[in-house]
Amino acid sequence: MRYRILTINNISPRGLARLPAERFEVGAALGDPHAVMVRSADLHALELPDSLLAVGRAGAGVNNIPVAALSRRGVPVFNAPGANANAVKELVLAGLLLAARNVCQAWAFTRALSGDDAALERAVEDNKRKFVGFELPGRTLGVIGLGAVGVEVANAALALGMRVLGYDPQITVQRAWQLAAGVEQALSLEDLFARANVLSVHVPANEQTRGIVNGARLALMKKGGVILNFARAAVVETPAIVRALDTEHLLAYVCDFPSTAIKDHPRIIALPHLGASTGEAEENCAIMVAETLRDFLENGNVRHCVNFPEAVLPRAPRTTRLAIANSNVPNMVGQISTCLAAAGLNIADLLNKSRGELAYTLIDADGAVSEDLLARVTRIEGVLAARVL
Repeated sequence: MRYRILTINNISPRGLARLPAERFEVGAALGDPHAVMVRSADLHALELPDSLLAVGRAGAGVNNIPVAALSRRGVPVFNAPGANANAVKELVLAGLLLAARNVCQAWAFTRALSGDDAALERAVEDNKRKFVGFELPGRTLGVIGLGAVGVEVANAALALGMRVLGYDPQITVQRAWQLAAGVEQALSLEDLFARANVLSVHVPANEQTRGIVNGARLALMKKGGVILNFARAAVVETPAIVRALDTEHLLAYVCDFPSTAIKDHPRIIALPHLGASTGEAEENCAIMVAETLRDFLENGNVRHCVNFPEAVLPRAPRTTRLAIANSNVPNMVGQISTCLAAAGLNIADLLNKSRGELAYTLIDADGAVSEDLLARVTRIEGVLAARVL
């Protein structure tokens, strides 16, 4: 089978090169695609075709993708966790240094100077005290969210001489192994805010994280604190940030999400969503998503998925694979097995994984799976999608 991959936005050619032409047709104007590769384009208003088997986001956040609707159809949504982590980490550190040394305000002051060199020199000497900043060693950085980016930021800040506190009750074993031993655990968000001079947020935007940085928590911070937000705009309550800056409780707010409410504030540095905007990050994300989509389409394996569980099963030789997305309900595997047994097929290998209300099943059967058998499996109540590989 030759799969059709619709690209929305420009996807790095190095990523697309991972999809060989003999197996994949890739383009920006394909009809009835089996998969979509997207960066930042909003898919919520698009009518996604019945042919769609998967969506791949060449980045981390998936707010631009109708994940819930696709889940109901049994369509996995893949992203590229960690592929742009270094790019975001470097911009976070740049934002920290810009705030610590008042670089943007000082640069704006210098650009506004007029007169000859002697006049400029006098103005510089008379005003440079206005831009006195602070050094990083000995300051405390609080990191909310210890995923790929949060871990890199924490480790880098530790190497710069900062004391680092981390908070993430859902940290994975993989990320915990990557975290430097010197990073301390905060007991709660309130504990983190109360002890941090600088706070950096690295969580997705959802109902649990919306407004996680709010007025009550900002009030716990030491005077002269800095907030760094390179996650999502919604995780911060903007009016609370502005109030804390206007009362000089906060020194600075650096973010990647400008708005009319903040773009002209003298103590706010708002960048135009540059977190993953490096050539290297775009290539890394495209490569990861292309490889993930290829493995899913060809083998049914699920990796780096935001809605279905990770499910990777090596192909058993001389078998036919059945890949099934289903609701996480009792006796699903039993019903599927009964269908195969009725067709006279033995199961050589099987994997069933669940994640909340959703589950995913891979079955390698000894023999061919007919269209009739596939139809019977698809009709089982709770089966969202099924295909033969």
